[in-house]
Amino acid sequence: MLNSTISGRANRSQHSFVVNGLGKEIVTGAYACGTLLPGDVELAERYGVSRTVLREAMKTLTAKGMIVPKARIGTRVTNRSNWNLFDADVLVWHIETGVDVTFLKHLTDMRYAIEPFAARLAAERASKDEISLLYACADEMSAADSNENFALADLKFHLALHGASGNPFMLSVGNLIEAALVTSFKMSSPYGEADRHVATANRHRLIAEAIERRDPEAASAAMEQVIKEGFERIFNKPL
Repeated sequence: MLNSTISGRANRSQHSFVVNGLGKEIVTGAYACGTLLPGDVELAERYGVSRTVLREAMKTLTAKGMIVPKARIGTRVTNRSNWNLFDADVLVWHIETGVDVTFLKHLTDMRYAIEPFAARLAAERASKDEISLLYACADEMSAADSNENFALADLKFHLALHGASGNPFMLSVGNLIEAALVTSFKMSSPYGEADRHVATANRHRLIAEAIERRDPEAASAAMEQVIKEGFERIFNKPL
């Protein structure tokens, strides 16, 4: 029984090793979209794993939409439009290999589509405890003593807002893209610039205030402004 457990853990570790290795290579373009991956024998030798472990890794990448196997042809890398960007691994691979302006613009577009409406819903549905949590997160941003802590407080605010919307789908989306959000917040953090630090925390506090006074329009507008200013801080140019 013990040997079986150890073997299972080893296989899972090897499986993760192959999935992460190939996944990152696909994201970086080492294996370009539309091209065929090397054959199973070559990949198994390269990663030092069994054919069984390799097949399971390929199934995982297929489920993420990154590759498609074809009988008698081979395994082809799919177009990026087929990749599941809500998959935690796929998001992390993008982040680890370096996000660019296109990735962050797409993330910003999605935030515009979701977060202002989440703020609107929160103004209608948030409980007193949820509103208190939003204020607490804004206070954490004000008191943050490092770029990391500022970004984490920023993330907590936005996830708390998604929860305060009363819509479980909103919260699920926030949790799914958490890694992308925190990367964006680290890049847009005004920590080290005293005036901007205070102003950004206050911008978030305005969202909480609008929610507290049950003003959906103001809450939505305040959220749009936070998203806009965050993007502009990263690239120092209008969205």
